[in-house]
Amino acid sequence: MKFLFVHQNMPGQYRELVPWLVAQGGHDIVFLTQRKGVQLPGVTTVTYSPHHQPAKEAYGLSKDWEAAAGTGLGAAMAMRQLEQDQGFKPDIIIGHTGWGELLFAKEIWPDVPVIGFFEYFYRTTGGIVGFDPDSPVNDQAGFFAQARNAVPNASFQAVDLGHCPTYWQRDRFPKSFHSNIYVRHDGIRSDRLVPNPEVSVGLGRLGAPLTREDEVVTYIARNMERTRGFHIMMRALPEILSRRPKARVLMIGGNETSYGAESKHPGGLRGEMEAELGDRVDWGRVHFLGRVPYDDLNRIIQLSRCHIYLTMPFVLSWSLLEAMSMQATVVAADVAPVREAVTHGETGMLVDFFQPQALADQVVDVLANPKAYAHLGAAARTQVLETYDFHSRCLPDHIAQINALVPAAKRIIL
Repeated sequence: MKFLFVHQNMPGQYRELVPWLVAQGGHDIVFLTQRKGVQLPGVTTVTYSPHHQPAKEAYGLSKDWEAAAGTGLGAAMAMRQLEQDQGFKPDIIIGHTGWGELLFAKEIWPDVPVIGFFEYFYRTTGGIVGFDPDSPVNDQAGFFAQARNAVPNASFQAVDLGHCPTYWQRDRFPKSFHSNIYVRHDGIRSDRLVPNPEVSVGLGRLGAPLTREDEVVTYIARNMERTRGFHIMMRALPEILSRRPKARVLMIGGNETSYGAESKHPGGLRGEMEAELGDRVDWGRVHFLGRVPYDDLNRIIQLSRCHIYLTMPFVLSWSLLEAMSMQATVVAADVAPVREAVTHGETGMLVDFFQPQALADQVVDVLANPKAYAHLGAAARTQVLETYDFHSRCLPDHIAQINALVPAAKRIIL
């Protein structure tokens, strides 16, 4: 089969599906992206640029649409060039809708089916907007949310089938969307993401590597920002470190802002929180590791005695499910998207997002009584195997949805 994958930040949500298709052999796979210098074995990478980008002073309510239209046209022109130069016409197009990349695909190939990944629908309730009392919703928020939704609304008309990884994300969209969106996670490689009782991790400032015998607390986010609860994590540190004098906290993530308002502190939110906490924290036992290679990330999770996952109601991070697959004892924010994956007291422990004291109390108890919580990690891995495992649960659904849109002669046999 001829596949065209489209994602501005290749491979995105297709990091498992594309290599699996390559391994099957017999497929012609092209990936259209803005990301330069990325190559996957067995995949032809084609880069494109947006045809137009809005000016900084562009009208706020139409700025997202203007950007999406320019991105969509740039992608469509690359599709046209792909057919003209290489004679490539896909049997199916699979891609992300969030930036407008699929808006005009049907103008190039009207008869080619399109599966669009729908990640988020903007509302003023139930998500990150209005969640934090310190950032109240103003009387303009609804206008901007509706305006931003011009992109998913138009994209929904431009695809044959939608895809969401979780029910919480699906339910953010209007009910009229639901019948044409299938729900299945991208998939977690639980065959690779396994516990390792022999794991050790060396840190430059320590004389000996950390092992499973050490009291290691982990926190992971793409960026250390409010949406992912970094400020709550930091405010829990003094209590955790004071009550557990041998504990070490390993923090992984950048110091930028992906979602929500940026910190005004010159050192970003990390600098702001360090200034707020001052000498109440034993900084010698807090390790900011930045962004680390994926294999190192997994070793750090395997090392963890208590893994903290904090988020406002937003897209569920891969890192949570990966930690669960490796049998981490998870303490997470008690918000709707997390409750879809974690059951309190069964597969992890949930705490009020806004209560650093409650977070600290729960983490301290996990560190002090690891045997009392030992059942959580095994149950968490079972949950991943039963719901999120790539090969046994997610892949069959994805292939079934693809097969339903292509001629019988093109269908993939599992």
